[in-house]
Amino acid sequence: MQTSQDREGNGASNRAASDALRASLVDVLGLAPQRVDLFDDDTGLFGSLPELDSMAVATLLTDLEDRLDIVIDDDDVDMDSFETFGSLAAMLSRKLDSRAA
Repeated sequence: MQTSQDREGNGASNRAASDALRASLVDVLGLAPQRVDLFDDDTGLFGSLPELDSMAVATLLTDLEDRLDIVIDDDDVDMDSFETFGSLAAMLSRKLDSRAA
């Protein structure tokens, strides 16, 4: 479950994470940009988007690493991270913040 602390932090990191995630969902999963633009923090991802299967998760993570110039370790990823758009964006934002520290 995502806490309010997970959603707080560097506004620039939050925005960069959300923007990269939206772009990646369009490019990797082939989702329509208009559809992805409507995603909010509560929009379900894994289990809710048929396009996001276990194989797509790996491709999505690799794409996000490239877009954000981060390394996502196995320890960073769990099923809760992929539950919603907000939970995945928060994980990415934390990775950006830790890179800057």
